[in-house]
Amino acid sequence: MIAEIIAVGTELLLGDIVNTNAQFLSRELAALGINVYYQTVVGDNPARLEAAVRAAMARSDLLVFTGGLGPTDDDVTKQTVARAFGDELRYDESVEADIERFFAAGGRTTPENNKKQAYVPVRGRTLRNHNGTAPGMIFEDAKKPGRRAVLLPGPPGEMRPMFLEQVRPWLASLGEGALHSISLRVAGVGESHLEGRVAALLQGDNPTAALYAKNGEVVVRITARAENDEKARAMCENLAQRFCDVLGDAVYTQSEPSLEHTLVRVLRENGKTLATAESCTGGLVSQRITGVPGASEVFGCGVCTYANEAKTRFLGVPAEMLAQHGAVSPEVAAAMARGVREAAGADIGVGVTGIAGPGGGTKEKPVGLVYIAAADETAVYVHRMLMERRTRETVRDFAAQRALDMARRAALGLPQPLCQRFANGQPVHFEAFRAQDV
Repeated sequence: MIAEIIAVGTELLLGDIVNTNAQFLSRELAALGINVYYQTVVGDNPARLEAAVRAAMARSDLLVFTGGLGPTDDDVTKQTVARAFGDELRYDESVEADIERFFAAGGRTTPENNKKQAYVPVRGRTLRNHNGTAPGMIFEDAKKPGRRAVLLPGPPGEMRPMFLEQVRPWLASLGEGALHSISLRVAGVGESHLEGRVAALLQGDNPTAALYAKNGEVVVRITARAENDEKARAMCENLAQRFCDVLGDAVYTQSEPSLEHTLVRVLRENGKTLATAESCTGGLVSQRITGVPGASEVFGCGVCTYANEAKTRFLGVPAEMLAQHGAVSPEVAAAMARGVREAAGADIGVGVTGIAGPGGGTKEKPVGLVYIAAADETAVYVHRMLMERRTRETVRDFAAQRALDMARRAALGLPQPLCQRFANGQPVHFEAFRAQDV
């Protein structure tokens, strides 16, 4: 099945909002074994929208729309698609009742123009919206059996649950047998290095495996099709184990949504606590940790010591160390990790200091240079990152991801790759890092 994603909305063309819907749908459709060959963005213009629909119908079996289902006059997606697919719209009083209940729940009356959202396909299928007012719908082409269109609301908070709860099971039922997918999340290994290590495992056609690079990690998506879900799951698990055999402890989860979720669980299971001290990341590490439910059980302190005076006052970083080595140095990163660990009474302390840019760099310490340290009761591990020609946001994201992974490894007692190890009473020296460029 060949699919095309069509996002409707002038605000997307103008760049006022980012099209995260297309990213979500591409991944979900790929997991179902559906090939996404095209993505289109079209504004709220009836003529251009109809042209986009006709072009998509000529080359794709499945058209997935987001947006254009609102109550205003420029929301014409369903009218345009109904006409192209040879269907008509009818007024559904049960959908009107859903809309009225939505407004009543917020103590409001239903605006008259919202009632136009109660028009749904005559031959097609209506998708209930449990998080908003616009129902989704599915059209079947009257002239070409097997060609379908799925219309979803634009707001991600409405689109995603509608797809996962109603559209995904329907699409899965169209194929033969059962489809199952799992994702392995890998930290500390870049996509190109990872691909070289697992190239032989990426060659199969059932199950299939694909790599998706993100900031500071790679996702390995494994998908299998079999006569039932149990067999498809077993095929996925078998291939996943082969990836784990190659990648070892770089695979941090098979089920959790992010590294911070894994870190909180690992800390809890091992009876460990964590504290963080950040400079260039500006609290990003602690923000990600505290976004996880239950983080308060294992995370008691996060400080953002941006100024040198704050590093000295709150973390005990010696002023003479800052004067001699500068704030961006392995010595200071280690002192920050040790200082916050002691101040918070935590088992593990993490320190991050660097130059995120775009200014502030020198020849000796360029923009993108970051030192990350993780300290426990016996040692401190310091990692040097050099991310030249990267944006400020990317430098911060990569540094935060690395800090979270170092904390995970410290909690599990795992090796700290690409790090220099120093006993807690041993001074940290810059010379140890001169040959390292990671």
